[in-house]
Formats: sequence, structure tokens, C-alpha cells
Amino acid sequence: MTVQITPQPGIMQIALYEGGASHVEGVTEVVKLSSNENPLGPSPRAVAAYEAAGTSLARYPSSDHAALREAIAATFGLDAGRIICGVGSDEIISFLTQAYAGPGDEVIHTEHGFAMYRISALAAGATPVEVPEAGRVTDVDAILAACTDRTRLVFVANPNNPTGTMIGADAFARLADGLPPRALLVLDGAYAEYVPGYDGGAALVEARENVVMTRTFSKIYGLGALRVGWGYGPRAVIDVLNRVRGPFNLSTSAQDAAAAAVRDTAYTDLCRAENAGWRDWLAAALDKVGVPSDPSHANFILARFRDRDEAEACDAFLKARGLIVRKVAGYKLPAALRITVGDETACRRVAEAVAAFRAGQEA
Repeated sequence: MTVQITPQPGIMQIALYEGGASHVEGVTEVVKLSSNENPLGPSPRAVAAYEAAGTSLARYPSSDHAALREAIAATFGLDAGRIICGVGSDEIISFLTQAYAGPGDEVIHTEHGFAMYRISALAAGATPVEVPEAGRVTDVDAILAACTDRTRLVFVANPNNPTGTMIGADAFARLADGLPPRALLVLDGAYAEYVPGYDGGAALVEARENVVMTRTFSKIYGLGALRVGWGYGPRAVIDVLNRVRGPFNLSTSAQDAAAAAVRDTAYTDLCRAENAGWRDWLAAALDKVGVPSDPSHANFILARFRDRDEAEACDAFLKARGLIVRKVAGYKLPAALRITVGDETACRRVAEAVAAFRAGQEA
């Protein structure tokens, strides 16, 4: 018998995901600024909750995430019954494509959008449709023009990764109202907490039946290692997603730490303020030496260079000095580097290194 084992259509079109680098060969002391991690780390309350959970390792975790959902709901003024929790917002994105898209269906994402949108669409057997942005900003008209009767999901990150740009609530309302009847709009708010007063799209979810919001604990809450995310949407959609969710997808320690983190709003406010100050300082410092960036609403800046060669040369220059940033050619931005906003020391080191690099280029 000839064995003919093949994966589902679309799987082999997926390039293996590459996370941000964390080490440089031959360099012992490095500063990792490639994964948009919070340099202040998690709330001390989250750390304490994580440690306390160690006394119950023999027990299965809560399968309904009730305490975590209640903590999220209380913090943001949401309905806990319309919240779903997952292994990072990535899993919520995967649930959505698994549940609502398949062979013959289309999933729209923007040209510089998060890589997991395309990956999840292909994994579900659907066809990813890339829509151009307007100067690295989401273009609602371009998205609406790309919609067809096969469109099932539209993914938009706001603020976007890796550009840091965002659009307003009125634009999203127009987008939601203009979608085909069978399409869901998914607002990815992984960086929403960095924007003062921004609800990540929660009000739009409340007002529409075709909008879902996703969020994560990996960024401002500093819990990347625990992989916790959540989504908020219409009850009917959340019911569907819970039917494909594994019953014990989140550990007790992850749930407890996340609940403590989201309740510690004073610490979140501190992280937001620290990030905003050093983000603006770093962007201004790089702009002074001829490396511009769009106004960022997240915890990183997209530093733009003259061309791909200069961006790659600067990346190598920074690595040699123990500074790891992220090349984003895979996001169709070959002449740019995404730089996470670190603490004061990290930001000053990056600014000094880029200035030295540019001085060498001009010499």
C-alpha cells in the first residue's frame, strides 16, 4: 500500500512564524526590543497571584474562566457572559476562523496587518485577501471595496502592529455597517490599553451584531509568558467559539495572574504613562537624525529608513551593540525596523546607537 498522507489545503502555504529574536551570537548582554514586551514587567499583584496558584497544581483549572471573565467585565464595564478567554488573542483569532471561515470563503486583512490573520485563514482552508493601506493606515474604503459575497471575516488591528497607527470609532462604525450580511468585523485591540480613553471597540460591539473585539494580557499587562487573551462579542458568536474551545485551555496560574493584573488599574496607568513618555522621546530623538516614524499609539515605533539596505545595515549595527529590534520585511515594510519602547536606559542606548549609525552613513 502506498501511503498518501497530506495536510488540509492551505496548510503548506503557511510560513513558519518567527518570533522576535532574544540573543545575538557573540554578545553576552543584550536588550530585547523585538517582541513589544513591557519593560516594567507584570503587576506585583499578578506575580503574587501566580505564586499562590502553585499550591493547587494537582487540580484542573476552571473550565469556564468565570473569575477571570468577571474581573475583565468589572474593569471595563462589560457583560461577563459575552467574554471568552483563550491562549493569547491568537487563539481567539484561530477560533473565529475555524468557526466562521472555510474552503471557498474569504478572510480580509490589511497589507501590514498581524501575520496570524493570514495564517489562521489558511489553516481553516479559507482564502486570505490582502487589502492595501493608505500610508500605513487602515483604509476603510479599500476594505469595503474588497468585500464580496464570500467575505466571512475582516480583521483589523487598532492600533496596528507593526505600524502603530490607528483610526477612529466613526470609521469603524462605517466599516461595520458596510460589510456583507455574513461577514464579521474583528477588532484586534492587543495594544488598546496604551491609548488613553480608548475602549478597543467595546462600544461598537455593544451596538452591533457583527463585531467582535479581541484583547491580550501579553503587552501592557506584562504576562507574555502565560499566554492569556480574551474576546468580547455578540452572545451568539461567543457561544459558537466556546463550542470549539478546549475546556482547560488556560491554567489556574494564568487565570489568577491575569485577573489580578486587570484589576490593578493603577499599575496599568503607570505602564501607560511610562510608555507614552519614552515612546515620544525615542521617536523625536530618531527623527532628529533623519529616521522618521508615524505617530505611534502602541508600545513601539516603526522607524523608517531610506531603503532596505539601510534598514538592514542599521539592524546589524544595533545587534553588534546588543540591541535587538525587529525587521519587518515580512510585513511588506523592508525599509523599516520595529523598535519596542524599553525603559529609559534602553531608549537612550537605541537613540545613541542609531545616531552613531546615521553619522557613519553621512561620513
